[in-house]
Amino acid sequence: MSAPSQPEGLHQERTFLTYPDQPGRRVGVRIEHTGAPGRSRDESSRPVAVLVHGFKGFMDWGFFPHLSGRLAAAGFVVVSMNTSGSGVGEDPMVMDDDDAFFNDSYSRQLEDMAKVRKFARGLAGVAPDLEVLVGHSRGGGMAVISAAEEAPAALVTWAAIGDADRFDEAMKARWREQGYLPVPNARTGQVHRMGLAGLEDFERNAGRLDIGAAAGRLQSPFLAIHGLEDETVPYGAAVTLSERAPRGEALLIEGADHGFGASHPLETPGSIQTLEVAVDSTETFALKHTRRR
Repeated sequence: MSAPSQPEGLHQERTFLTYPDQPGRRVGVRIEHTGAPGRSRDESSRPVAVLVHGFKGFMDWGFFPHLSGRLAAAGFVVVSMNTSGSGVGEDPMVMDDDDAFFNDSYSRQLEDMAKVRKFARGLAGVAPDLEVLVGHSRGGGMAVISAAEEAPAALVTWAAIGDADRFDEAMKARWREQGYLPVPNARTGQVHRMGLAGLEDFERNAGRLDIGAAAGRLQSPFLAIHGLEDETVPYGAAVTLSERAPRGEALLIEGADHGFGASHPLETPGSIQTLEVAVDSTETFALKHTRRR
């Protein structure tokens, strides 16, 4: 299956970022912009937006192409990513890299985000101080930590997890006993497997992976967007994170679920009211905090 066609008027390029010391580990990247980006980093250079997917998600899933296209049309250079443990390989629409998914962990996701953010800020025509970080679900929680460790100009989360400890003790016991945790994918019918590396990483790095504490260290303006009908991550996570952040605010969208009404593939962009509220609010917040003073 091929990736969805790019929105009219946008230029798109795809590549992989690799780890020379870790053969086979790579991060998928899609770069989008309108027109020809400039070559200097003066005051006319463009802001850049980095988009991060959630668990069992990927950069071509559902609303992401619509969101990235809207931000590119608004003047951003948009860099979307598939984490190295997303499970997405050569085909950007298929989760078929079982080994990568098996070996994933929060720390690897944060390492991937740091690599992509550095890459995005180094692109020609980009103003490195005008970076917006946007993350959904698990990617939103990791974006909070990443932003606390290296502040962007602004941070936006969609339905972000507020706690990295997502598994009860009985599940962790089964995980250790089996050596992996089965993860059903209702969309595709696949059953993915999470290896022990993910659990061991969390237990080893619980302090760093405290999303709530990271929110309290944020220096950036922060908008936490969440649906009031989210059954995957309760909207209270957005309230708590935004209250802990010194410059945080929450936007709770009536009628919105975890995907803000989007399905995969998204066949009618612009027609889902709950999604458009999230997209419009993200664009407005991102533009507000990337204008030159």
